[in-house]
Amino acid sequence: MSAKQSALLTDLYQLTMLQAYFDEGMAETAVFEFFVRALPPGRNFLVAAGLEQVLAYLQQFRVTEKELAWLRAHGGFREPFLAALGELRFTGDVHALPEGTIFFGNEPVLRITAPIAQAQVVESRLLSLLHFSTLIASKAVRSVLAAPGKLLIDFGMRRAHGAEAGLLAARAAYVAGFSGTATVAAGIEYGIPVFGTMAHSYIEAHADEISAFKGFARSCPQNVVLLIDTYDTERAAEKVVRIAPELAREGIRVRGVRLDSGDLAAHARAVRAILDRGGLGEATIFSSGNLDEWKVRELLASGAPIDGFGIGTALDTSSDAPFLDCAYKLQEYAGVPRRKHSEGKATWPGRKQVYRHFTEDGLFERDSVNLEGALQRGMPLLAPVMRAGRRLPPAESVAESLAIARARAALQLTKLPPALRSLDPAPAPYRVDIAPPLRALAQKLDRMPH
Repeated sequence: MSAKQSALLTDLYQLTMLQAYFDEGMAETAVFEFFVRALPPGRNFLVAAGLEQVLAYLQQFRVTEKELAWLRAHGGFREPFLAALGELRFTGDVHALPEGTIFFGNEPVLRITAPIAQAQVVESRLLSLLHFSTLIASKAVRSVLAAPGKLLIDFGMRRAHGAEAGLLAARAAYVAGFSGTATVAAGIEYGIPVFGTMAHSYIEAHADEISAFKGFARSCPQNVVLLIDTYDTERAAEKVVRIAPELAREGIRVRGVRLDSGDLAAHARAVRAILDRGGLGEATIFSSGNLDEWKVRELLASGAPIDGFGIGTALDTSSDAPFLDCAYKLQEYAGVPRRKHSEGKATWPGRKQVYRHFTEDGLFERDSVNLEGALQRGMPLLAPVMRAGRRLPPAESVAESLAIARARAALQLTKLPPALRSLDPAPAPYRVDIAPPLRALAQKLDRMPH
């Protein structure tokens, strides 16, 4: 079992709490919810992602004999508890926003209902999976909005904070609407389309650019997209035009060129003119090089004739908003609603549902958060996805699950009010109401002694 699959990929306090629960005989049903307290500055909405990885983690949860031996040697854990820990499996229920769902602050994204040991011990890993994938999907969708209809490729694995992050970022970006990724393992793992051309080192390793271009074209005739800014961008474009007829006689078509540095807008205009004059009007121009959604928007607003973008560092690190203020909190134990009172971090108690309301035109109008089962108009967003430790319905294939999430995200974008689709902050935030029954319950709990 790899470290990322380990039940001990968690915080130590999860295990110390479990031992205390065990010693006190606390085994009643607990309800925990994952939510984001507030949107990052400048963001108008978030996109839910990572549920598939959460469900896979819950299904395979177990502490191995090797891990139990480490805990035994580590000290601080008694044998009866370790025996119980070795038998622990997730048998609870999960409700969640389906992947690709647009959501807002203070809305539960996932709810776990299970015996308290099961619901508690998975907290750290669930937070890491949901937080990261949601963070990246919510960053990626901004480029999708900035460049509708353009080819968008995740280039960020090499700058991601670890290999798992690079893999999950490729998936989250695809959910959000990216066309594909440069990360080969993401193609293997998830069936995401994989794209790639060449690096500057390939050009530099040859005696001259023409030799490099011809060599690559003959080696990869179905993928002739040539990197042309190693030396002089416009001169390289002229060289592409010069060799294109020779390659065409061999049945090889120049599909496009890639720009990675300099004034991308100016280079794109000059290169487009050179390609068009040389009979390569169908060849595309693809750009990369420290891009983000604002630079993409600026390039397209300037009229730069760019057909696609590779977005790396800014995407895989979510550079402008590198974290979400998210939490996984106890909302009910043994049938009794619970509420955290901490200043600035108070929670809304009880099992909750999110209801979405629409305008007559079918656009999002407002959301309301209420207690589950309360009389409430609107479309409920949280859906059952696991019962008694088993998925509902049985899992689709990896590719099918991803395609469904991607289609859902695309559809939801069409239902956003125009102001929320902008990269700029909306004049007014989207309205999320806390329903009166939920407020009343919170007030009742506030009056109780603790």
